[in-house]
Amino acid sequence: MTTPGPTLTVRPLQYRDLDDLKQWQSEDLEAGGDQSAAEATVSWIDHQRRWYGPLKVLSWLPGPMPQSPTTFVAERNKTLVGFIQVSPFNRTRSTWRVEQVVINRPNLANAAAAAYMDVGSRLLRHCFEVVWEARTWMLEVDVSHKSAMALYRFNGFQPLAQTTYWALQPEQIAVLAQREPDLPNLLPISNADAQLLYQLDTASMPPLVRQVFDHQIQDFRTNLLTGASVTTDRLVNQVETISAYVFEQQRKAAIGQFKLAISRDGKQPHEAGLTVHPAYTWLYPELMTQMAKILQPFPPQSLRLTSLDYQPEREACFTHIEAAPEAHTLLMSRSVWHKVREARHLSLEGLQLSDVFTGLQPAGKPIPGRMTWSAEHWQTLMGSSKPDSTQPENLPDTSASQGDR
Repeated sequence: MTTPGPTLTVRPLQYRDLDDLKQWQSEDLEAGGDQSAAEATVSWIDHQRRWYGPLKVLSWLPGPMPQSPTTFVAERNKTLVGFIQVSPFNRTRSTWRVEQVVINRPNLANAAAAAYMDVGSRLLRHCFEVVWEARTWMLEVDVSHKSAMALYRFNGFQPLAQTTYWALQPEQIAVLAQREPDLPNLLPISNADAQLLYQLDTASMPPLVRQVFDHQIQDFRTNLLTGASVTTDRLVNQVETISAYVFEQQRKAAIGQFKLAISRDGKQPHEAGLTVHPAYTWLYPELMTQMAKILQPFPPQSLRLTSLDYQPEREACFTHIEAAPEAHTLLMSRSVWHKVREARHLSLEGLQLSDVFTGLQPAGKPIPGRMTWSAEHWQTLMGSSKPDSTQPENLPDTSASQGDR
């Protein structure tokens, strides 16, 4: 008789867990990625130890404020073996995002080889059950990380779109900045433009992606705390954020917009995001030229761009300006309603016919309704003393008269 193994407990992260997580080494972690992903996880743990108190207070504040990620840890024999980090993707909190799933391999030395799959699945399913607001889950995983891909596919995630990260070198940025962009009605973005940006975002993506993202108008507004965060980035991290959109006069609509995060000290790459209406794809080179001219006064640094595969004109533009692809990831999504029987292997060969048609079997003996008339009941109502008679005696016989006719 085999004794059952130690049970795995999943619970929210507590402050006392941070000291144990601090002892984890990057080479011991399985973070669904390469060594750089493990090192980023160790850096995140150190950040949590420093700012645990302020982040906890911010999570308690009401209102539409940026939510800090929620962390759950997996514990076995009073030893932490892994954790998962999730966060809301939109303001309505209908879609949540899996940030990372991290497993400590040495703490599972006596477990099976599939420990990453087992512990990761347990962490994911705990989030599916606890986060009741989420109707849809999404995540982004590198296409070369086979173990993470297998974990997410096993737990019901399906491919949604392919993402490519491009890098544009300072030499190409200088070449783009030599000409003037053709961008009439280029306006800065404010909260008053949230309706226009929402319509642009809706028109620029396929229906399935739009359903998963579930963006609303409030997702394109900036609240007080978000503005304070942008100011802190500018003062502390030397990151300047500039955003603008192109307004089309005849249709009274936004047809393209960009958001540019500029590294003013040149210590990190610049980052940019582009959104263009599918009917105005000629705006891609014009918007790239505009961003290149904005970057000219700042220290030379590469520009990092993101491209999703449902607009091929965007990738064609990046290829034309000689941007180099750096990473390829897969955007995956999962509906919360798939969690009922997604991992239960049910064979149709073992089903009995009675199991299949269980819902068609009667629950009890049928009871006659009120309108079921018997012969005796009919005779009683009509006042007849002969139950065998087929014709009530108090009724006139009209057969003779009918025959005379």
